[in-house]
Amino acid sequence: MKKITVVGAGIIGLSVAYYLHKEGAEVTVVDRQPEGDKTSFGNAGGIAVTEVIPAAVPGIFMKVPGWMLDPLGPLAVRPAHALKLLPWLLRFYRSGKKDEFMRIYRSLSVLNSRVYNDLLPMLEDTGLMKELHRDGALTVYETEAGYNAEKHEWELREQAGIRVQHMTGDEARALEPALSSKVTHAVFTPQWSHINDPKVIVDELRGWLIKQGVNVIKGDVGEIQTAGAGQQQVKMKDGRTHFADDIVIAAGVWSRKLAEMLGEKSLVESERGYNTTIQDSGVQLSREVIFAERKFVATPLSCGLRIGGAAEFGGINDKPNYKRASSLAKLAEIYLPTLKKTEGIHWAGHRPSTPDSLPVISRSSLHSHVYYAFGHGHLGLTQSATTGRLIADLIYSRPDSLDYTPYSIKRFN
Repeated sequence: MKKITVVGAGIIGLSVAYYLHKEGAEVTVVDRQPEGDKTSFGNAGGIAVTEVIPAAVPGIFMKVPGWMLDPLGPLAVRPAHALKLLPWLLRFYRSGKKDEFMRIYRSLSVLNSRVYNDLLPMLEDTGLMKELHRDGALTVYETEAGYNAEKHEWELREQAGIRVQHMTGDEARALEPALSSKVTHAVFTPQWSHINDPKVIVDELRGWLIKQGVNVIKGDVGEIQTAGAGQQQVKMKDGRTHFADDIVIAAGVWSRKLAEMLGEKSLVESERGYNTTIQDSGVQLSREVIFAERKFVATPLSCGLRIGGAAEFGGINDKPNYKRASSLAKLAEIYLPTLKKTEGIHWAGHRPSTPDSLPVISRSSLHSHVYYAFGHGHLGLTQSATTGRLIADLIYSRPDSLDYTPYSIKRFN
């Protein structure tokens, strides 16, 4: 029986632990705060299988200065972090070149085409299928120019096998009556889903794993040492050591530092996202709504209406600016006129984002018994089960299940 240590108890780490447990491995999950607040708790709850378009779309750099002039706009870079971000930005710029963009688009399409094949069995097995709503999503536009600007992206989605239905503003309001007359165009994507509450998924999955015998341990990782089979060591800062045949690093944005300990670069940056969750909002939505031109979303969760978005690059140590969460909620009033209030529970979290929008799902290029599962950006929940399945395939020598090259950590070294 293999002994495997997974570093990270977010949705990615837990999904990896699930699939390794199903293989019969003896799994230990270590995390600084296994039950604490995580990026996995605060996402918008979407199973965003339609999101196969990389962030670095051709021409996006022309829009960036305008976004950054707005202190509460969809994109911000904190001045103290700007120089540190330059290598990431350079790679992001290169990712927007046409040939590279298309390569990344195809690689995202491959991953997302597998999502339900891996996610549904995991939800069914763990008793969480009741948390999933397969009602599609609605992307809305307030101007014809905004709608026309993204037509090519919708064509690419259709080429990837994604079903889309273009709508007028009135047709969108027939589907979601809460939308205001500001909406002039929309696109419905029936393959999108959303869950009741991301925190419930993480908590319930962790609890299920513990009941199945997976060891979940609280503690900070201080050092990782690698050697031959059965001799990998995860040394905790409190002096404890966990021995394993294999180690999986699935610690979100903190994976970058752990990979550096092992001599590998990853170019993963914290892209801080914000949201406000409003109970008794007065808004009735049946599905997630994406406000394309304003770069935010609204999702009807069991804990309230969650309004989220923004991309802020400032490292992992700066304090969050919750004015961003408040501004998103106030912006929602434009589209959701029955919104009773804009005050709610604010949240901010570190999305682990790569410049090419592709996660790292990979064996280490330097250590044969170390594997990486991080860098999913906005698609951590979406790609979590598929990542777990693919890591299990790698560890158990089934690499032919996928061409792992686009997701390899080698691309950053």
